[in-house]
Formats: sequence, structure tokens, C-alpha cells
Amino acid sequence: MSEKKEGFLKRKNVIISFKRYGIDAMGSMALGLFASLLIGTIINTIGQNIMPGSYISEKLLEIGSYATSVTGAAMALAIGYALQAPPLVMYSLCAVGAACNAIGGSGGPLAVFFVAVITCEIGKLVSKETKIDIIVTPAVTVIVGVVLAMLLAPVCKSVCDGLGTFIGWATDLRPFWMGIIVSVVVGIVLTLPISSAAICAAIGISGGAVIAGIADGTVTMEIWNGLALAGGAATAGCCAHMLGFAILSFPDNGVGGLVAQGLGTSMLQVPNLMKKPVLWLPPVITSAITGPLATCVFQLRNNGPAISSGMGTSGLVGPIGVITGWAQLPEEYKAGAFQWIGMIMICFVLPLLITWIIGKIFRKKGIIKAGDLKIDLG
Repeated sequence: MSEKKEGFLKRKNVIISFKRYGIDAMGSMALGLFASLLIGTIINTIGQNIMPGSYISEKLLEIGSYATSVTGAAMALAIGYALQAPPLVMYSLCAVGAACNAIGGSGGPLAVFFVAVITCEIGKLVSKETKIDIIVTPAVTVIVGVVLAMLLAPVCKSVCDGLGTFIGWATDLRPFWMGIIVSVVVGIVLTLPISSAAICAAIGISGGAVIAGIADGTVTMEIWNGLALAGGAATAGCCAHMLGFAILSFPDNGVGGLVAQGLGTSMLQVPNLMKKPVLWLPPVITSAITGPLATCVFQLRNNGPAISSGMGTSGLVGPIGVITGWAQLPEEYKAGAFQWIGMIMICFVLPLLITWIIGKIFRKKGIIKAGDLKIDLG
């Protein structure tokens, strides 16, 4: 790169580096996701379960829907903020993010990341280069961004749909192997900038997706049981990653990090995982343990909405899906003390306990060091 080009990029604050894109932008995007989709889902969950049908419930659901509807825009805006975009570029990224999320489906968040980063840098290059900047900068940013969304978002969707197909294949395996594969894969997807909830919803990983068909004979008990157990395994994997990273990083992040990851999103750890992938091992090992325990020992079934299978403890959506799904079960599958114990153990106790133990071993061996799991809480 010539000195002239280097000088131009430096003047435009375009710094091509792993830290700028893989850590700063990714970490900020996680906060954007938290402030829109996740907080909206939490509010929706409260609205669905606190005085359902009441005026307060309806208003909470309305508020939650507004928050979730701006998910793409919030993530793109957060990326623009991290990349220190000029105001006109940053605000224009809202339309770009919305387009990515709408076109990308289950791969929407992934598309937002790539498209918003590229578009933001292009917008910065043209910013304040003309006398009609107020027209040129937003026009270039929006047009370039939406065109890129049209090109790249379907690719991201295909990648995530392929992942969904793999998860769907895993649900046909024996409960033990299915428990391991579904738990580990969905847990990893939850932490990545991919919508695990959308993937679970798209392929119907929940007994609730087909339970109505049992009564009219269009769905067999075997099919329902397989999907319900797969939903339980997915729930186990998501809880293992969320509470796992929450307790694993407690020495670095304290109570704030515990709540942000345990009830919010483990995606906050992505920048750290990109720097040091070995940090992923404790939650992955935990999910590989809790997954088959869920399917083979506790027979944990998720019969709530399919989206709940991919949410984990985010707003407690996963456990609530398990609990509310019990009401839909045939009489012989009604929940008793053992099912309650299983849900509490798989969703809360074991993820915290197992990951904490593994974390102690990793720290003693020097694999995890102080500050490795520090996150930006905004």
C-alpha cells in the first residue's frame, strides 16, 4: 500500500486490523443485540407469563415487540459506534442493519456484522469529501449497504440453514448421541453472531411444534418425543454456555458480568474467544455432559415455542418454555417432582457447578489467566 493511500486511510480513521473488527466491532454488536432482541425477548416473556391477557401483559408484549423489531438497526448502529463512524454514516447504518436482518433470516446477525463493517468503512471514505455531504454520505452508505445485504445476507442464511439441517439430522440419532451433538452445537451457535433461536424455530426443535398433531393422528408419539427431547438438549446446551461463561468469567466481571451473560447473552464473550479459542472448552465440555443427561436421565422435554429451545437462560426463556410446555403434555407425561428436579439441575445447577470446576482446573493449569474473559459492559 502506497504512503498516499495509507495517509488517506489514516485520515479517514479506517484501521484494518483484527482488534478493530474482531474485537471492538464484534463486542459492540453484542451490546446492540442485548439492547434490542434480548431485552425485548425478556420483556415479552414477562408479558406472556405475568397476568396473561391483562392490560399490563398486552402493553409489555407491545413494548417488547418494538424492541425486537429494531434488532438489525441496533446491531449495525453499535458496529458504527465501535468503528468511530461519522454521524451521517452511523445513522445510515440503521437501514443497512434492518435490511440484513430482514433478508438474512436465521443468518441475520451474521450478515449484519459483515455488511455493516464493510459499509461503515466505505461510508467513512466518502464522508465530508463533497460539498453536498449531507446527501452523498447517507446515499452511498445506504445504497452500498443494502446492495451488499442483498448479496451477502442470503449466503449467511444458507450457511445457517445448513447448520439447521445438521441439527435436524442430529435429532434423529439415539438420545445419547443426539443429546451431545444438539447440546454442543446449539450452545456454540447461541454464542456466535447467529440466531440460535431462529434456527431452532425454523426447524421446529420443540415438541410444542407438533404436539397438536398427536390428537388428530397426524403426528406419532415417537416423532413428538424425539423433537421434544431435542428441544431439551438444545435448552441444556444454551444454558451451559450462558451460565457457564457467566460463572467462568466471574473473577473478571463480577456480578454485572454474571447477570449480563447469565440472563442476557454469552455472545459478549466472542471478542475474547476470537483471541483465545481455548476459552470455549469449559462451556463446550459442560454442554457435552448436560446434553445426554437431559435426554437420557431426566428426559427433559421442551414443549414450549420452538424459539425457546435456542434461548437458554436469556430472560429465562428456555426454562420457562420447558415449564409452560408441561401443561400441553399427555397425561402420562405430566411433570412431577423428578421433572422439576431435572429442569433445575440441567438449566441452572449443573452448568454453574461443572463449568466452575473446569474453570478452576484451567486456571490452576494456567490455561485461563486473569483478564482473559473480561467483557465490555458498556
